[in-house]
Amino acid sequence: MVDGFNPIGPILPIEFCRVSGNDNPPRRLTLVIDDDIGVQCQTYVALSAFDDLEAARENLRSREGLAHVNGIGFAVKGGASSARAIERHPKAVMAIEAWLAASDFDAVIWTALANNFAERAGEAFSVEASIRFLEAQPEEHLPRALEYIRKAPEPVQTPVRAAVSARWPQV
Repeated sequence: MVDGFNPIGPILPIEFCRVSGNDNPPRRLTLVIDDDIGVQCQTYVALSAFDDLEAARENLRSREGLAHVNGIGFAVKGGASSARAIERHPKAVMAIEAWLAASDFDAVIWTALANNFAERAGEAFSVEASIRFLEAQPEEHLPRALEYIRKAPEPVQTPVRAAVSARWPQV
C-alpha cells in the first residue's frame, strides 16, 4: 500500500456475513461483498505499491492469508474482470466496473470472498443468527471479534454492526 485508505471507492453491498478464522477461537465476522444481503456502503481505496496487476493481486492474497489468488477480484479499465468475483457478486462487479470507468485508475483489486455464514455457523445468515454466533464465542475471544466490527470505518453501517452496538454497547 502506498498511502492509507481513502473513502473514494464505489458504493457496494457489504455485510459482516463471513466467518473468518479457523475452527478454533478466535472466530469473527468479517465484511464481504454480498449482492443479496449486503447494504450499500461507501468503500475505501488504497494505492498499491505494485504497478503489475498480478503482483498486486499476489500481494493482497498474501496479506489476506488466502490459499489461492482466485479470491482476489480484479477489474481492468476497458478490459477483463475476475470470473470468480463475477460468480460471487455480479451486481457489485458491474458497479465496480462503472466506478473504474469514471475513475483515474487503470485497474482495481479487492478481496472477493463469499458469504460463508451458513456453512461455518451452521444456520442461515440473519442479524439474529450473527448475534447468536458472537454470543457463542468463548468469553476471552469475544472482545477481539467485536473489535473487528467496531474498527470498520464509520460510514460502514450495516444491520449487524447496529445489532452488535445495541447488544454490546461500548463503555
